[in-house]
Amino acid sequence: MAYGFVMDVPAPIGLYDALHAEIGRRAPGGADGLLVHVGRETPVGFQIMEVWESQASYERFAAEILGPAMTQLSGGQPPPAEPVTQEFEPRGLTVPAAHVAV
Repeated sequence: MAYGFVMDVPAPIGLYDALHAEIGRRAPGGADGLLVHVGRETPVGFQIMEVWESQASYERFAAEILGPAMTQLSGGQPPPAEPVTQEFEPRGLTVPAAHVAV
């Protein structure tokens, strides 16, 4: 079953840009199981919306790629404020150019 979430992160957009670049270096072919990723700046930081093939795919990515990338960028320091995450079950997703339909 597909897994999705929207995450509001109260941190500078520069952190998103650096993290996005670092993830691209660590997973140059893209994250296995990721169907769509959108990031955007918000008045208090940035927001990420993702849809994955499964929650297990996301959890593996978080443990193997995202977590280590965040640790490297933050120097091991905890974030000043925790992100707020809202999970959802995608009901429809079509990415014609990628030949994806869920």
